[in-house]
Amino acid sequence: MSSRQLGGLVLPGLRAGDTPATTTPATSVSGLSAYDKVHFGIDEYGRPLQVELASRSLLAGGLSRSGKSGFISNGVGHMSQCTDARIILIDGKIVELILWKETADFFVGPDPVLVNHVLFTLQEEMNRRYEWLTHRRRRKVVKGDGMDLITVWIDELSVFTTVYGTRDTQERFLSLLMDLVQRGPAAGIVVVAATQRPSAEIVPTRVRDVFSYRVAFRCSTQASSDIILGTGWADLGYDASKIPTNRPGVGYCLAEEGRPFRFRSVYLEDEEIDTLVARSLSIRGPHLAGAA
Repeated sequence: MSSRQLGGLVLPGLRAGDTPATTTPATSVSGLSAYDKVHFGIDEYGRPLQVELASRSLLAGGLSRSGKSGFISNGVGHMSQCTDARIILIDGKIVELILWKETADFFVGPDPVLVNHVLFTLQEEMNRRYEWLTHRRRRKVVKGDGMDLITVWIDELSVFTTVYGTRDTQERFLSLLMDLVQRGPAAGIVVVAATQRPSAEIVPTRVRDVFSYRVAFRCSTQASSDIILGTGWADLGYDASKIPTNRPGVGYCLAEEGRPFRFRSVYLEDEEIDTLVARSLSIRGPHLAGAA
């Protein structure tokens, strides 16, 4: 079994005993880095929406065909062009992220046991990186450390929180997810998660509140909009249920501080994704050798 396959996945990165002198910082052939800001679209004033995922986490929600999956796909597209990125794709519906499978270090569908193993393996890697930071009296991983940014993309949270598996596996998933979202960014592990069914059952408040960025596309109700952005924002006029059905890709983004703002996300056609995948394989091919 390949070192990139679970179980037995060995995620790349510094171990506790490593020193910077024993590692070589990755340089992206394409000119992109996983530590660069990711262009997700434009705001209502036409300014670029650029998100620094390297030290953040992101939660997105919205109805089917509202633009949520396209938004996530654009982020994966950026990381696919970076040699200092690791891409873990967790796709509860399989078809949302499948076009990017060849670019991923690991791809897993609606298998709650395997998904929990993936998250547990990432948690162990996170702990090793924290040990590395502690030994050097450091607070977070930065680009110059030569450590790959591990990006975890989860499309359709409801599959793992309410649909598949036992109650125990669902609770285990939420516990692991919350730990990775809270502590992962400082260790160079970023989680981007999405759901088309925003509800307190699927995205408990305790989990939602630890995400740095929250993005709400068109929702079915005001309550669903508040599940993503936070209670009370809809009453203040930031209500994703009011977004017209003929405005796919339009949503509200809430960063760690401030008020939500309206934006429109980038959309990649399948042909454009195919082009990016081919380019990714030429750029990141050696990293993907033996990937699942």
